[in-house]
Amino acid sequence: MGLKMKCPLMWTFAASFILLSCVNYSSSLAVISVDLGSEWMKVAIVSPGVPMEIVLNKESKRKTPAVLSFRGEDRTFGEDAITASARFPKQTYAYLLDLVGKKIDNPLVKQFQRRFPFYDIISDPIRGTVLFKHDDGVNYSPEELLGMLLHRAKEFAEASAGQAVNEMVLIVPGYFNQAERQAMLQAADLAGFKVLQLMNDYTAVALNYGIYRRKDFNETAQYVMFYDMGASSTTATIVSYQVVKTKERGFVESHPQASIIGVGYDRSLGGLEIQLRLRDYLAQKFNDLKKTPNDVFKNPRALAKLFKEAGRVKNVLSANADHFAQVEGLLDDIDLKIQVTREQLEDLCKDLFDRIRGPVDQALKTSGLSMDVISQVVLVGAGARMPKVQERLQEVVKMDLAKNINADEAAAMGAVYKAADLSTGFKVKPFLTKDAVVLPIQVTFEREIEGSAPKQIKRLLFGPMNPYPQKKVLTFNKHTDDFSFNVKYADLDHIPENEVQNIGSLDLRTVSLSGVSEALNKHKGPNAESKGIKAHFSMDESGILSLLNVELLVEKNSTDDEESTFSKLGSTISKLFTNPDEAESEKTGEKPIHEEPEEGGEEKDVKDSKDKEKKDEKPDESKTQEAKPDEKTDDSKKEDAKKEESEKKGEKKTLTKLLKEKISTEEEQLGVIPMNKDALQEAFRKIQTLNEYDFQRNRRESALNALESYVFDAQNKLEEDDFQSAATTEEIEKIRLGCSEVSDWLYEDGATADAEAYEAKLQDLQKLTKPLYLRVAEHRERPEAIAALRQVLNGSSIFLKDARNVTAAKLEAEESWVFTEIELNTLEKQIKETEEWLIKMEKEQAEQKRSEAPKMSIKSISEKITNLDREVKYLVNKAKIWRPPKAKEDINNDAKNSTEKKKETKGSKDSSADESTVETEESKDQSEKTASNEESEKIPKPEEESESPEKGVPDSSKTGESSDVPHSEL
Repeated sequence: MGLKMKCPLMWTFAASFILLSCVNYSSSLAVISVDLGSEWMKVAIVSPGVPMEIVLNKESKRKTPAVLSFRGEDRTFGEDAITASARFPKQTYAYLLDLVGKKIDNPLVKQFQRRFPFYDIISDPIRGTVLFKHDDGVNYSPEELLGMLLHRAKEFAEASAGQAVNEMVLIVPGYFNQAERQAMLQAADLAGFKVLQLMNDYTAVALNYGIYRRKDFNETAQYVMFYDMGASSTTATIVSYQVVKTKERGFVESHPQASIIGVGYDRSLGGLEIQLRLRDYLAQKFNDLKKTPNDVFKNPRALAKLFKEAGRVKNVLSANADHFAQVEGLLDDIDLKIQVTREQLEDLCKDLFDRIRGPVDQALKTSGLSMDVISQVVLVGAGARMPKVQERLQEVVKMDLAKNINADEAAAMGAVYKAADLSTGFKVKPFLTKDAVVLPIQVTFEREIEGSAPKQIKRLLFGPMNPYPQKKVLTFNKHTDDFSFNVKYADLDHIPENEVQNIGSLDLRTVSLSGVSEALNKHKGPNAESKGIKAHFSMDESGILSLLNVELLVEKNSTDDEESTFSKLGSTISKLFTNPDEAESEKTGEKPIHEEPEEGGEEKDVKDSKDKEKKDEKPDESKTQEAKPDEKTDDSKKEDAKKEESEKKGEKKTLTKLLKEKISTEEEQLGVIPMNKDALQEAFRKIQTLNEYDFQRNRRESALNALESYVFDAQNKLEEDDFQSAATTEEIEKIRLGCSEVSDWLYEDGATADAEAYEAKLQDLQKLTKPLYLRVAEHRERPEAIAALRQVLNGSSIFLKDARNVTAAKLEAEESWVFTEIELNTLEKQIKETEEWLIKMEKEQAEQKRSEAPKMSIKSISEKITNLDREVKYLVNKAKIWRPPKAKEDINNDAKNSTEKKKETKGSKDSSADESTVETEESKDQSEKTASNEESEKIPKPEEESESPEKGVPDSSKTGESSDVPHSEL
């Protein structure tokens, strides 16, 4: 993959076929993706100069445990939090994804409480959602805790990029419902992120798989199944890869596309459940030993230790037949050591392995495909590494399993590609993605029927596996007064019953419309016809449904006499022949959904099959073809004929226009409501307080470490010969005394000092030692700098000698040459003065004591090198571009040839002769002028360069010897 920047900097990244362009260095350009799973957090970044890569955490690891722990006001994350979990399990929070966007009575919340009984979970008094009771008066919601983890990811990314990072693509499970997605957005908002998109995990994996194989795809669809068993869930996804044609900015282009066409999942099947069963098995075995009357299950610390050990043993058994589980001082200072075999672990999880087939069957059902057309089954997720899982899955799919993708990082790397695409700072090679609706959504409302009870009407808005992002419009054409409708999940027959219960409330929101009758009366008239009330819905790239607006559409007919001049200009011929709904849908890209037109008819849902969606996606060629400006279509010719005929008969032309009247709406959120503005501000304040405390704590620790290190380093340096010889006895004693005072202060009053005090002490010590450190540096680096100066002098002298020889030979042959005598004398003078200065300063420096300020500094040597190098460069550059002047005969011949060539290209004879004469004279004058200029041209000297490279010692290549013009040619 070649990466380019609009700036001159270029580099190559051969793996991923991205083209990235830097547009502005003044603002933050880096974007990231965050794969925040139940157990691990992975962060990927793309920034100017750095292609797609995984961000390393402070331990230089590529993934971080999604765990945070509290101890008083101190917070720890990742590995440190896992270490603290054995001592403070109640204040250590992990596996939070199953709790976001759910009320406390949700089955998944109950399951979480059974798995981790030591947490004190209470209900939010306003939202009814989950709160962790942390301390007296301090509670944390899952959104707040996830926001802290995401802020940690932000810190890792900023440390990697060296700049602020504010934009990201956040990966979420594809089965997340509307409330869960809203909760994830709020968690990202608390972390200070702008979310470019919520991306489903399987879509990110599919994109990562595709960008490395884009050349393998063509117009024929290829179907790949991804089987992802993670920590807490398992999904099976069928993806279609093919090259499609898109039209953007008037051009038709072909791009590869990954389309999600089938999804199956199990929210409680994963590595966590296997680890918990092994934990409970070990706990029961310990209780059976009866070495203590206390129960392991009732001791949070013991359970936390067993849980950590069970995870380690589970991973080892994936590659070994047996292993020992060992925990020192598990309970009442009694150790645990039990041998566990892989066969025992598989027996514990036998029923779990039977559920491996479920997601596969569900994915095939929703896609309408069979395993015969699936070309590959790709394993994703750490849970899929278990041999028994692979064995059972292979029995289901009846083909070899592919392991040609990074199971841990595929989602993060696919999402960061999307992040670069969505960001304004980068340009990527297009790879389209089409996601699909897992939980269908419908609209329900009541219709009044005379003489009977109101009828419940259902309209399917987004059906199962509908692609998104997409907009749709629902038309209500039988309502003449204020009414309301409900938005809720549709029939979920394609989802197992237990998964339906995990969704929670199926109601999303109630929308109340007001001002309907007033709007209808406002546009009531003999020539006005209502086309219904239209509700415009959108499902964006993040899979979040929103109601854009509701409006009344009225079609009004009028004659020429009734129309004003501006109204005539505003009318278009398309409105005369196009159905209003079709015209509106073509304009906005929305798909119309109509209310049943017949009164009292049977309930009729909109058909939303895949064939219809594919048909809708294909553009109508007859509509896309544009007529040529100077040619009229048959319809337009007929219309012109009708117009002429009506004018002859004296008939008046009828014009039609569409009027839109906005309808006021009020939405009431049902089910799980998001955090309100006040709650968000309070949560943000809590997180900011903790972040500031962590910042000050880290600053204090860094300042203390820096001060201690400086004191220790200074005391050691004073024992070295170089430092002792470069300092006086008084100076050494003064530094030792300063270090001793700081050291004593650190172990007394300074033990509780803040960061500012440590930084002030460090600055005082640096001022005390700076003169000595500078003198030692001068003495150590001076020999190398002098050697560099001698090398430049030697190269310059050789260059001068060769230049004089060549110049003399040219003058003797009466030929012109590039160098003048003044220029060569100037270089000779510069060389002589530099040599004299070097001899003088070396002598004076040798007579000076090492403890005195040096007379021959590195800076002065660097300046001499720069001055001499500039003189040589001036002559070398002049020699590069110098060209000998042309003789007069050559100038006349060139002018003559140019004139003859121009004569051949012109059509006329007499006029061309006159013009050629003028051309020839001008060419001759110009040629002579050019030759004269070339002969007298002088090259300006280069500007003063900055100081020489590091430590003032230049590269030895900066001499006449390194010139592109060899001395032999001079």
